[in-house]
Amino acid sequence: MKLASLFSGGKDSMYAIYLAQKQGHEVVCLLSVFAKSDESHLLHHPNLQWTKLQSESMNVPQLTASSDSDNTEDELSVLSNLLLQAKEKFNIDGLVHGGIKSQFQKEKFESICVESDLVALAPLWNSDPTQYMNELIDNNFNFIMTTVTSDGLDDTWLGKLISKSEIKILKKLSEKYKFNLNFEGGEAETFVLDCPIFSSPIIINQSEKIWDGYRGRFEIVDAGLDNNA
Repeated sequence: MKLASLFSGGKDSMYAIYLAQKQGHEVVCLLSVFAKSDESHLLHHPNLQWTKLQSESMNVPQLTASSDSDNTEDELSVLSNLLLQAKEKFNIDGLVHGGIKSQFQKEKFESICVESDLVALAPLWNSDPTQYMNELIDNNFNFIMTTVTSDGLDDTWLGKLISKSEIKILKKLSEKYKFNLNFEGGEAETFVLDCPIFSSPIIINQSEKIWDGYRGRFEIVDAGLDNNA
């Protein structure tokens, strides 16, 4: 099938594309909706402007739109319009997304696909958290944590590149503080710097950490593609 991808630049949406391609599908465009704020229950917020570098590295065109509201129905309306644009421009058959456990998100995405006569594909659905996180590393996904909003996760995690040793630490913390190891509940968000479907890795030239004592974010100020890699 020809698919559009609901795209945030994080590990889940990127790995969903990777798996969809391995299943023989063609991902022909990326759909990114800029949320009004980080209060959104549906959309990824931080560093979304830098997904243009990922789009360039994958050589997959990106369609973007902005939501003026944090209301889920308003966000879905914006996404639905973007999906219709993708259908008209790229003749897509379906939408792939990185949902893992959130029934709320899955149902919302499926509903707008039904309205547009498209198939919804969720290749990560019901993945075992530990197995999934380790698979990311095994398949050469390099990603950093860009937000933390959970007990047990402090500012030292912001901007940290995740390897198997970090996953072991995160697993112990998730068991102690009862958060989702794969961050499905929004406990943290991520940004992919390199993976097998990139032609060039992303280099962060300048960044800023913002921390309020409980939650924080890692903002990319300047970045580019390392075309010499």
